[in-house]
Amino acid sequence: MEEQLLSNEGNKFPISTSCSSSVVLSTCVVMCGSLAYGFAVGYSSPVQSGIMADLGISIAEYSTFGAILTLGGTIGALVSGTIADMVGRKVTMWIMDLCFILGWLSIIFAKSVWWLDIGRFLMGIGAGLLLYVAPIYIAEIAPKSIRGGCTAVFAFMLYFGFSLMFLIGNILTWRTLAIVGVIPSLVQLPGIFFIPESPRWLAKIGLDKEVEASLQYLRGKNVDISLETAEIKDNLESFTKLSGSRYLDMFDRRYAHSLIVGLGIMILLQSGGTDAISSFASSIFEKAGCSASFATTTMGFIQLPFAAMGIFLLDAAGRRPVLMVASAGTCLGNFLVGVGFLCKDYDQMSQLTATFVLVGILVFAIFFSMGVGGAATTIVSEIFPMNIKGSAGSLAIVCNWFTSWIVTYAFNFLFEWSPSGVFFMFTFFSGLMILFVAKIVPETKGRTLEEIQASLTLLK
Repeated sequence: MEEQLLSNEGNKFPISTSCSSSVVLSTCVVMCGSLAYGFAVGYSSPVQSGIMADLGISIAEYSTFGAILTLGGTIGALVSGTIADMVGRKVTMWIMDLCFILGWLSIIFAKSVWWLDIGRFLMGIGAGLLLYVAPIYIAEIAPKSIRGGCTAVFAFMLYFGFSLMFLIGNILTWRTLAIVGVIPSLVQLPGIFFIPESPRWLAKIGLDKEVEASLQYLRGKNVDISLETAEIKDNLESFTKLSGSRYLDMFDRRYAHSLIVGLGIMILLQSGGTDAISSFASSIFEKAGCSASFATTTMGFIQLPFAAMGIFLLDAAGRRPVLMVASAGTCLGNFLVGVGFLCKDYDQMSQLTATFVLVGILVFAIFFSMGVGGAATTIVSEIFPMNIKGSAGSLAIVCNWFTSWIVTYAFNFLFEWSPSGVFFMFTFFSGLMILFVAKIVPETKGRTLEEIQASLTLLK
């Protein structure tokens, strides 16, 4: 068995590396879900004053509304791997779309805070499913030479949706903005009919003819897919015989490296403050004495070109360098914001607060959109073998959402207590990400999923 796995790792099958129109179409359809999630994340910041005034809710109630997305996401993530393994990647995306649509409708017609919370909770469940199934699906259909870029497009569309909410949120009312938010899911729902199921999932459930049909559609009619098909099947058979595919198998010692990498990246990603800053950017800028509308609009504009740059960097420079450099940038951004709020405590330096906070948040946004989100998502989608991908991938996304919920819910209270302290805390965790990646995270650029997963598995 050991020889078989090592053979798979070392054997460089001449697998197609071209990007067919089918891969482009499939990626575009999946990106609608990423856009929907970006809309959901970016929605709460620009509409805060409007919702609080119209429905007469308190800051504590609005904090719950902002944070409940992550609670729903945690629940969605808990079942995401199981659902995706049972019914497939496509059906999971349909369920995800229904959650987003029902959630937005609840917000559009909300008459009280309960309807807002229900809607945002449903969107959270959809987002929990999305963050597992979308990157996994893209990684399973894309050729290895462009897999990083295709997965980075997922992050780009998230930032695009987030930025668009910030830009038009200063113009539209909160109900109208919610109508805009539901559009991507309405587009994706029928679009899923026109994309193939993941060939690796089809192989897992034993549909050999469907595996070949899916791969042929994705790679092109005239491409020889026999070697890629053989590698997928051989790798799946090897890992299944090695330990089976039960839920608790992911805690086997042989998978310790991949599990530590996946969980560590997701926890540190959220501990750096990304969702808290995204959800409450307006209140952060107002506290610093900045114009919230100008600052959020600038933040929205500045993220997009750097997120687009990240699409090319992941396959050109590699996942590890991009993640380490981008994490250093977010660390610097958080530090500048912390210094800015620290200046506010000293009369002679208080005029510097707005400048430091604005520059710090923009630096954070630039580097996060350029690499932290995209690289982290790409790595986690690549490292788990098929026999534990559902359970381990789901657990990684649960860690992401649960950490996000803790940070997002606690942020307003910590921010009121010590604005500088909370950002210095974010600085520490952003710096910790650099060390974690340098010491533990492997490079996955230019390798097939089967090669990556075999190299990370401790053989007995």
